[in-house]
Amino acid sequence: MLTMTLSAAAAMADEVRAAEPGASHPVIELRQYKIVAGKRDALIDLFERNFVESQEAVGMQLAGQFRDLDDPNRFTWIRAFPGMAARAPALQAFYFGPVWQAHRATANPMLDDNDNVLLLRPAAPELALADPEAARAAVDTPPPPAGLVVVTIFYLWKDPGEGFTRFFSHDLAPAYAAAGLPVLGAYVPESEPNNFPRLPVRQGEKMLVWITRVSGAAEYERANAKLHADAKWSATLLPRLADFEERPPQVLRLAPTPRSRLR
Repeated sequence: MLTMTLSAAAAMADEVRAAEPGASHPVIELRQYKIVAGKRDALIDLFERNFVESQEAVGMQLAGQFRDLDDPNRFTWIRAFPGMAARAPALQAFYFGPVWQAHRATANPMLDDNDNVLLLRPAAPELALADPEAARAAVDTPPPPAGLVVVTIFYLWKDPGEGFTRFFSHDLAPAYAAAGLPVLGAYVPESEPNNFPRLPVRQGEKMLVWITRVSGAAEYERANAKLHADAKWSATLLPRLADFEERPPQVLRLAPTPRSRLR
């Protein structure tokens, strides 16, 4: 078993904080975990008690943790890094550090599959997620009000840089916002190789991932109805979108957990 002393973990954390951001842009991981049936709430409780501050202490930021409303055995979460150069030592510090080592024997049996991970960079600098405004609730305290976070994954037949990113930024994003679906962030696959291969990520896919937040499921449905009722959307934007798509998008309707900052 690999272990690390508290002093060694602290020293590694200092190295992480000093690391220069890789490729001059931040990266995020969108992690979709399939949970053993009936164990999602137990995993979330373990995660939020033990794996939030301990990851942030070594150089990561946890943007949000969520229950998937359409899959009772799916836990989705987002963590961010200042760059690829900081990512590898941060993950090394956490997964070889004392907190994960102490709790992994409890966490791992609750995970049916944890390899559905997208490593992403902002589609454009202005499309990076802002630091969440909400303060994180303390353990065992009432959480702040939460809405519905929706993540949409467009699967494309060619690289998003070949026209789709511009189309999304200049045409789709304003249409979504006008319908009541503000774009909080939009991301494309990171081009650098996975620099922590102990944790697999999906690579070689062509996609754009965007994130919005609304007050709830009813508002999301109303916004979509307004979008599809718009003449420009139906006549122009939707057909252009279809030309880029390789297959239908994946839409994740996500309910923030008590300690999620994105809510």
